Amino acid sequence: MDCDLAIVGSGAAGFAAAIAARRRGLVVVMVEQGVPGGTCVNVGCVPSKALLAAVGSLTAGPARGRFPGVGGAIGSVDFAELVAGKDLLVGELRAEKYIGLVAELGWEIIEGRARFESGPRLWVEGADVRVRAEHYLVATGSVPRIPAVVGVDEVASLTSATAMELGELPGSLLVVGGGYVGLEQAQLFARLGVEVTVVEARDRVVAGEEPEVSAAIERVLVEEGVAVRTGVEVRRMWSDAGHVVAVVDDGSGVEGEVRAQRVLFAAGRRPASGAMGLAEIGVALGPAGEVVVDGYLRTSAPRVWAAGDVTGHPAFVYVAASEGALAVDNAFGPDQKEVDFWGLPRVMFTSPSVASAGLTEEQAAAQGVECESRVLPLDMVPRAIVNRDTRGLVKLVAERGSGRLVGAHVVAEGAGEVVAAAGYALRSGMTVADVAGMWCPYLTMAEGLKLAAQMFDRDVSRLSCCSP
Repeated sequence: MDCDLAIVGSGAAGFAAAIAARRRGLVVVMVEQGVPGGTCVNVGCVPSKALLAAVGSLTAGPARGRFPGVGGAIGSVDFAELVAGKDLLVGELRAEKYIGLVAELGWEIIEGRARFESGPRLWVEGADVRVRAEHYLVATGSVPRIPAVVGVDEVASLTSATAMELGELPGSLLVVGGGYVGLEQAQLFARLGVEVTVVEARDRVVAGEEPEVSAAIERVLVEEGVAVRTGVEVRRMWSDAGHVVAVVDDGSGVEGEVRAQRVLFAAGRRPASGAMGLAEIGVALGPAGEVVVDGYLRTSAPRVWAAGDVTGHPAFVYVAASEGALAVDNAFGPDQKEVDFWGLPRVMFTSPSVASAGLTEEQAAAQGVECESRVLPLDMVPRAIVNRDTRGLVKLVAERGSGRLVGAHVVAEGAGEVVAAAGYALRSGMTVADVAGMWCPYLTMAEGLKLAAQMFDRDVSRLSCCSP
């Protein structure tokens, strides 16, 4: 088969690339060995956030009854029905937003395992088809990383994907990893009545965020009954009488044990770059298996591009989609554009949620930016007071002297929406004085950005509710 663009992978990067290519009138062939749609719609963002929203409705009276498996009484959950409802939603979105587009926009998906051959060209195992293209895009995403713990193959372990396929709830759960995925899953299962323990090797949860953010979300989890142990590494594990026994080391020299019915590994993801013959055609791979690309998403092999998680870039679906479209523009268009991650937002969908954009103080210092910061507790944000939920904060980081905003960090309900506004401020080079002077609707959580910015030159505790 001859085509203009051959894409390996059918996730966000692959679909965005195919759509961009078809808009140019190009002939596209996509190769997928699994279920179309990739991680986000099938086993990632969509199902996990659907379950988190459903469980959140347990304590939100008017919201009860909207989700399959969540009854009218607080605490009434049919977990199997809840998962079935999630599966139905995933199937509908996959059909509408992925499979339906293939027929509508007109490209072909070949089912099978792709392997590069010299030329380059693709051999699709299982379909007995060779594909020859003007350009190729590697968009195979990433898969959960299982740490090399002694005995891990002998226990009933879960990943963030398989945990959402359980037919019944375990009585207890050990979550290995205190990052975004680990904490979302920990709160989800804890709210379903599971006894949850989180162990994190670093000295705090979500260690890439500001220390105040880590402390705030850990406090929330502990108040909800989650046991959080930081600075702890899992050394080995085994099965015993229907439980997993994990031997942990907190650095004190004395090992301890954690027992749970199931263990969930949420210790990051690794690029899915293996068994494709990339090295054989001259595509360089990094130490974690990531496909090495330049700023334009070109690999070290001519006419071969890569986009999304497989590159080791920030593992967000919106990054993958943007890169997929950009790779097509760079491969077939007259202009070359580089990937620009400045102001990239990130969100953890716990409750309250955690969201950030730009740099932390530590990252700014590492880049030689002398900075200062202000932290606004949510008990100074009118929206949070009215909600009677002041768990959280807003922290802004600014360049000393110029006042240029370089980072925004939020723990609050709706933090993702708040930080989206901060992302626009970062991209446009606004100062904290500019942010402090923005129009901001009263009784919105976004007002926290304005108040935090005002803290750089005034005492906001001495302002009335809607003072400018």
